[in-house]
Amino acid sequence: MKDKDGKKCPTGGDDIWGANRPRDIRIQIYLSFAIGIWAFLTFCFLRPRWKGLYAARKKQNNRATALPELPDGFFAWIIPLWRITEEQVLESAGLDAYVYLAFFKMAIKFLLVTLFFALTVIKPVHDTHKEPADPNPTIDDENSERLEVRSSWTAMGYDYEYSTDYYWMYLVFAYLFTVLILYLIVSETRKIIEVRQKYLGSQTTITDRTIRLSGIPPELRSEEKIREIIEDLEIGKVESVTLCRNWKELDDRIAERQAVLRKLEEAWTVYLGKRRVERSMETLPVVQPRPPGPEAGIGDEDDNESSHLLNDTDRDPDYGVPYTRQRPMAKVWYGRFKLRFRNVDAIHYYEEKLRRLDDDIKVLRKKDFEPAPLAFISMDSVASAQMAIQAVLDPSPLQLLANSSPAPSDVVWCNTYLPRSKRMLRAWTITGFIGVLTVFWTVLLVPIATALNTCSIHEVFPGLAEALDSHDVLISLVNTQLPTLAATLLNVGVPYIYDWLSNQQGMISQGDVELSVISKNFFFTFFNFFFIFTILGTAAGLFDMLERFRDRLSSASGIALALANSWRKLSGFYTNFIILQGFGLFPLRLMEFGALTLYPINLIGAKTPRDYAELVQPPVFSYGFFLPQTLLIFIICMVYSVLRDSWQILLTGLAYFMIGHFVHKYQLLYAMEHRQHSTGKGWMMMCDRVIVGVILFQLTLAGQLALEKAFKRASVIAPLVLGTLWFAYKYARTYRPLMRFIALRSLRLAEHSDLGRGIQEEALSPEHPRRRQVGRQTLDEARESGLRFESPSITMP
Repeated sequence: MKDKDGKKCPTGGDDIWGANRPRDIRIQIYLSFAIGIWAFLTFCFLRPRWKGLYAARKKQNNRATALPELPDGFFAWIIPLWRITEEQVLESAGLDAYVYLAFFKMAIKFLLVTLFFALTVIKPVHDTHKEPADPNPTIDDENSERLEVRSSWTAMGYDYEYSTDYYWMYLVFAYLFTVLILYLIVSETRKIIEVRQKYLGSQTTITDRTIRLSGIPPELRSEEKIREIIEDLEIGKVESVTLCRNWKELDDRIAERQAVLRKLEEAWTVYLGKRRVERSMETLPVVQPRPPGPEAGIGDEDDNESSHLLNDTDRDPDYGVPYTRQRPMAKVWYGRFKLRFRNVDAIHYYEEKLRRLDDDIKVLRKKDFEPAPLAFISMDSVASAQMAIQAVLDPSPLQLLANSSPAPSDVVWCNTYLPRSKRMLRAWTITGFIGVLTVFWTVLLVPIATALNTCSIHEVFPGLAEALDSHDVLISLVNTQLPTLAATLLNVGVPYIYDWLSNQQGMISQGDVELSVISKNFFFTFFNFFFIFTILGTAAGLFDMLERFRDRLSSASGIALALANSWRKLSGFYTNFIILQGFGLFPLRLMEFGALTLYPINLIGAKTPRDYAELVQPPVFSYGFFLPQTLLIFIICMVYSVLRDSWQILLTGLAYFMIGHFVHKYQLLYAMEHRQHSTGKGWMMMCDRVIVGVILFQLTLAGQLALEKAFKRASVIAPLVLGTLWFAYKYARTYRPLMRFIALRSLRLAEHSDLGRGIQEEALSPEHPRRRQVGRQTLDEARESGLRFESPSITMP
């Protein structure tokens, strides 16, 4: 395929991603810096003026009292934020935020070391050993007849491996960087476990004292029998038992009531809103404030004074002005197939509907619902609950299974009475649907990987392509920046789909839902975006080769050559991607561009006081949306850490994690609220994904050595891969239990610890004397104060 000048358009073997064109990377830097600087300066200007948005968590949440007040100066807030310690993060944001920021710090340590070696050793070696001008030359029709696919062992010279001694560098750094990242994983895990055990061992929350008991047989589904079974184990005294029941009918009525209540509020707001307050002894029978009168103008002061005298209620206490505005109407559909309707008074209609629903709910709350095989059992101490959770309670399989309980506010009560069979069916159905989506994303990535370039545009829109060819900057934007932007938008939009799917799986707690979102989104970013995108990065070359050598590409060597070559060709694309994420999008997140954009839209639709109250709530921080991409970028940095021009990706990756740590630190502490409660369990998920990245890094280096026909050196990496797999197994066996449970010794050792206690206790609980000895609370204790394991449908007014 040729362009308008007769030049051959790039194929998969050429530099379609800008790896060898510094102009493209410079343009990406200019664009990202322009976006980032504008967003950062806008944030610095708006932060002291819109504290309801940029300090929403600090302003509305007394759990953030351990944090210092940030100065209102344009840049004066940066240093105080930077000086906030890890203990303050733990006190005000909890274990999940502490663990999340710890991953950024671990990534920064790794990238600092690897960047040092990349600049001092790897780059000089690569600069002195240049690649051939065309490592994967395009084979024309004349010499294609002489192409033979034969063993690479016989194709190379006898002394080939001994003439390329610098390839030992790949082997040395493969072992060095593997040992470094595994050491960092172990050291950070030990530190997090120590902090977690002290933090959880020193607090007494209803969550820590509660057992989630599942698999209850039908003959034991009563509060009395469950209490008797647990107390017969002699592990402690049971304080309360909440046996879940099939509350679906009641939950449906409550949901219907909420919808009717909102409509009634809206009807009253439409009727009373946007009109002057008028006096009526019927509305406020005791004391009425003076209503807002007209603004004092430039007119006669005597007129203004007489106006106030006329409006004085002392003149006539029974004075009132009847409402003259037309009452809102509602359409009521009736008849066969609901094809006919009539207009009725909306306020009367919804008030009557609400009254009937309240009567139904009162009756349903007295009804004895069918018990479910799930119960929440609160013990008298954390030690008793931990002994039950870490033990096997019943000799029968899948019966009386004790697990850690989620926080009362995290329980998804509509899933507690969902049968196990339906829950499993949902899980397998959604898993199958994710498989279908995987194929769909692969098809969707084809135009991003192959069609977003000027040569493809020549085939479809030749006029547009000719206009682009006359400007080098526009060519760069289309060939390299447009695929980066398209991939970024895809990574932003897809997590919402997986978030919805995770909420449909029937999980018991919001914490489990968030961990599922992390897992699903990481699968998308790693498999579809990273792995499949790498394959599609050579799609143009593969298709071109397949057209001419269908019969000869059936061997694995030809395909492996194309795949190994793809890592080099996509280095420029991933550099641009990380630059855009770090320098462009992180400042936009700090500015909360999404909230700023949606606020005017939501404000237009807001009518009731409830709507306006929801507008000023702190934005929700979801790890499932941010963590998968962070893991992917760290894996990309590892994979490219030893390859040619690795310093570019390592440098941009280091900047990404430094900026990301700063931005997320501000959001988690001051601006955004994290409602889920997983006590740092996401750390093991992060480390498992990093270990997968380590293995991919090793296989990549082995593939690069094999690509250069250094097969003996490539084979030496095999023990490293096996050692990493063994490490993954031992790591999970050793550290996973300590990230799931609270050690019994930690409950005794941390009894007098003040770790994480940065919130002043407002009310001392008489039920727990131990809490009366401590004047400050942890975040979890403050969050769960006064909560009980009761369905909101039973307790809400």
